Amino acid sequence: MNLQKMFEMQKALDERIIKEKGLEGQDLLPNLILALQVELAECANEWRGFKHWSNDREPRICVIDKKGQTAKEYYKNPLLEEYVDCLHFILSIGNRIGYAHENLGKWTDFTIVNQFNHLFGYASDLYKAIHEDWFEEKLFDTYDEFFAGFIGLGKMFGLTHEQIEAAYMEKNAVNHQWQQEGY
Repeated sequence: MNLQKMFEMQKALDERIIKEKGLEGQDLLPNLILALQVELAECANEWRGFKHWSNDREPRICVIDKKGQTAKEYYKNPLLEEYVDCLHFILSIGNRIGYAHENLGKWTDFTIVNQFNHLFGYASDLYKAIHEDWFEEKLFDTYDEFFAGFIGLGKMFGLTHEQIEAAYMEKNAVNHQWQQEGY
C-alpha cells in the first residue's frame, strides 16, 4: 500500500474542499476527529460481529447489477467502503498535524470487538492531544498507535493492502466528483 501517495492524494482533496468551501484558516481537526469516529462506528455497524442479539452477524457483500454498463454486475463490499471512508479522515488528520508519513506497523488485539474499542479510545486521545495541546511527540505517538491499529483492523477483516489501496483510489475519485457536483 503506497501510503505516501494516498497522503498526497488526500492533501489535494482536502485543499480543494477548503478552498471551494471557504474554510481557509479554520481549525478543522475537531471536525475531522468527530467524522473519523462516526465513520469508525459505521464501519463497526457494517462488520456486524458485535451484534450478539442478532442472528445476522456477517458483513454484507453482494452482487449488484449495473444496467447499461459494460460490466453486468460488480461486487459491493460496504465493510471495505466504510473502512476506506475512515482511511480518508485518518489521512486528513495526519496531514493536518504534520505527520511525517513513515511506514506504519500494525497491531491487533484478540478480537475485532476489542480492536474497535481500542481504536475509539485512541480517536478520543487524538482529540485530547489536540484540544489540550499535548507535546507534538505524544500527539504523533497517539496517531501512530491509532493508524497501526487501524491497519491491523483491516488485516483482521481479511482485507489486502491492494484491496484497500484500490478502494481508496476509487473513493477519492468519487469525492472529487462530489465536489465537482456541489456536494
